[in-house]
Amino acid sequence: MLILLLGALAAIGPRAARAHEAVVAGPLWSELALTFEPGRRTEAFGPFWATEHRWPEDWQATPAEPEPPVSRIARTFTLAPLFNWNAEPAVENVSWDLLYPVITYDRYGPEWRLQVFQLLRFTGGATQDAARSRSFTLVPFFWFRRSAEDPTQNYSAVWPFYGTMQQRLFRDEVRFVMWPAYVQTRRRDVVTDNYLAPFVHTRRGDGLRGWQVWPFYGTEHKDVTTRTNGFGDVELVPGHDRRFVLWPFYSAADLGVGSTNPVIQRTLLPFYSMEHSPAKDREMYGWPFGPVWVEDRALNYRQTSFLFPVFAFARGPGKQAFRVWPLYGTTRYPESQSVFVAWPLYHHLDTRREALEQHTTRVAFFLYTDRETRDRRTGKTARRTDLWPLFAARRDAEGNERFQMLALLEPILPENASIRRLYSPLWSLWRSEKNPHTGTASQSLLGNLYRHETRPEGKKCSLLFGLFQYQSTPQGRRWRLFYLPRGERTGTARAGTGAR
Repeated sequence: MLILLLGALAAIGPRAARAHEAVVAGPLWSELALTFEPGRRTEAFGPFWATEHRWPEDWQATPAEPEPPVSRIARTFTLAPLFNWNAEPAVENVSWDLLYPVITYDRYGPEWRLQVFQLLRFTGGATQDAARSRSFTLVPFFWFRRSAEDPTQNYSAVWPFYGTMQQRLFRDEVRFVMWPAYVQTRRRDVVTDNYLAPFVHTRRGDGLRGWQVWPFYGTEHKDVTTRTNGFGDVELVPGHDRRFVLWPFYSAADLGVGSTNPVIQRTLLPFYSMEHSPAKDREMYGWPFGPVWVEDRALNYRQTSFLFPVFAFARGPGKQAFRVWPLYGTTRYPESQSVFVAWPLYHHLDTRREALEQHTTRVAFFLYTDRETRDRRTGKTARRTDLWPLFAARRDAEGNERFQMLALLEPILPENASIRRLYSPLWSLWRSEKNPHTGTASQSLLGNLYRHETRPEGKKCSLLFGLFQYQSTPQGRRWRLFYLPRGERTGTARAGTGAR
């Protein structure tokens, strides 16, 4: 009852004294200015209820219009851990989560998707040719899609009895009757008819024919053909010949026929396996423990390995490696370098590309992670440091910093916004944010039980549900005790008395 009374005082008393000031009552109710972007946030009932309003950087407040029009405000509502709703007008995005990850909804422009446990899915929107469509999927049993403008996009499937699917299972089209009794798949021009999939199939396409009775015997041949690419140029499509007997014990393949890098592969397990081409040679004896010799002329290195994956040694300008797994290993390419000690206890990886440079250190997978990414064109760096489950720290490319004490899921799913909105407030003991460009910073303990803010216009401090509040500005200092003004000193008064 006392807490509810204090909350009522927090909501009414400060408003009555100064209507333009934010209400501060710790975990009960706090109205806060955002640190990283223009806007405000309201938090109530500890970590459970929060709203945010964010507006563009280029918008300027005026007395007549203290906030931008609704069409330009990005809004978020969170009822942790049950529900989260977010709207971003700038990118035409609306999303919400209910008991995440149980139910999720996302909409970008005309396209939308509703999912339940990632198994029950409803989608709709327009394709690249502006044809509107809707689909329904209950994995793996029901698959439906209907298009108002393009009937060729319609399909229906009730697995395992009968149906047709498009752009599913990594194929352009899939047809089946009493799966796996008969399954037909198409990928580009290649059509495969499966009988008792995947044991028996026949395959046909542009210059291609083949069949198999797996695992006993299979063969496939493709002629050298041509096709027109997206730029209107005619390009060569290499041919190939493949054959296996009692897979995986014997197989033979001639790949890249008609190209500048034809590849010959032969395998007779467990005795021998080889691959020869103008770019690379590889020979293996006594799989999987025997020695493997590799000469890669394209990358310019030679490698010897045995007792895969325990021992490996490589030398050459294109690759240098020394591995005694799991004790120690290091591998160096022209654009990357990695080293591990007592894998997976310690692993470090450096990569350098034309645009980006990244340095990552991991201890026991995600127990500790330190990753720094640098844009080599601008020199800007971003850094992420996690120590599960103690803390998660972030610094983006603009220098904005965020720190959170106690992080149970953030180190495992570092880029998941739903986790950050719905679950992070439940267990975060300490939150800290800093924006070096605007000079703003904030620190919060136990959902604003203690909160401190620093801004160019002054400092604010609140403690114990706002029972104690302190504010310092160039115009003076004032403080409150039990929501009542207890003292106020102006800058002129301090200057006259010599007070600091």
